[in-house]
Amino acid sequence: MTDSTTRAAGTPSVLFVCVKNGGKSQMAAGLMAERAGNAVTVESAGTRPGSAVNGLSAQVLAEVGVDISHNTPKPVTEEMVRDADVVVTLGREAEVDEVPGTRFENWDTDEPSERGIDGIERMRLVRDDIARRVDDLVRSLVKS
Repeated sequence: MTDSTTRAAGTPSVLFVCVKNGGKSQMAAGLMAERAGNAVTVESAGTRPGSAVNGLSAQVLAEVGVDISHNTPKPVTEEMVRDADVVVTLGREAEVDEVPGTRFENWDTDEPSERGIDGIERMRLVRDDIARRVDDLVRSLVKS
């Protein structure tokens, strides 16, 4: 992932935010970085970051060729929000104060555990939901 201070002029930037920055936002950022390449600058952060990336999140991304296992959760900052072109909060709990001129989206992602699906199967469904949303966002940001 590229730091927003080093991004090329005209390159759109996306900040993915969830509460712990250990699962959904890390997955979204990893998928965006893999799918958009250098066409989009990507960061992720948490409103109350945990200490490590969720092991199941890393495992299901590895299944599709994306490695987030060495990432470290970090706190969202005002500067990150202000510097992003798009801020995406994932889930129902993460809240970020909106900044004029920045596009904000909330992805109320699928929560399979509400249907009794847990473990690796749950995480694959979450990954697939996030992947579809990332693909849509890439198409909206990268004009071919």
